[in-house]
Amino acid sequence: MFGRKKDDQAAAQDSAVRERSPRDGAKNRPTPKRREQEAARRRPLVQTDRKSAKSADRAARRENAQKMRAAMVTGDEKHLPARDKGPVRRYVRDTVDARFNLGEWLLPLMLAVLVLSLFAGQWATYVFLGVYVLIIIAILDAYLLWRRTKVKILDRFGADTETRGLGMYLVMRAFQIRRSRMPKPMVGRGDTPR
Repeated sequence: MFGRKKDDQAAAQDSAVRERSPRDGAKNRPTPKRREQEAARRRPLVQTDRKSAKSADRAARRENAQKMRAAMVTGDEKHLPARDKGPVRRYVRDTVDARFNLGEWLLPLMLAVLVLSLFAGQWATYVFLGVYVLIIIAILDAYLLWRRTKVKILDRFGADTETRGLGMYLVMRAFQIRRSRMPKPMVGRGDTPR
């Protein structure tokens, strides 16, 4: 009881010193009440000014879409869509882009065959048969490319790497015309994938 007065005086002096000289790393203010924090974060579920909220949302989506389009051209990983993000997907894209794929010539060839079928008489049957053979060869080429790429992915990124969906991603990219591929090819033909 008798020593309590000294402790109170020491505590008062200590708090006065703390207020005068802020410490590094200390917040130097009382902890806010939970009630105050929740009140500061509280926003209505439905905005009172719906028109401005709608226009702000539209502007944010437009800006996000512009960043995504720019990332598709530059290859910026941060703003790519979820289906194209990650080092494994980039490796698959680079592997497809670094080689000549038979599948990328199918669409122009089919258009040419369609035009030729209007003029060719009995040769049209042989041309159509040749296109079907080319389709089968292109599918086989894409399948073999996937098998080789899968082994390289597992070696490079580890055996626990998720490969589900990568096969279709590779095949769809291999069957696109090189100029129309999105994200744009970042490696030239014959280069080694990064």
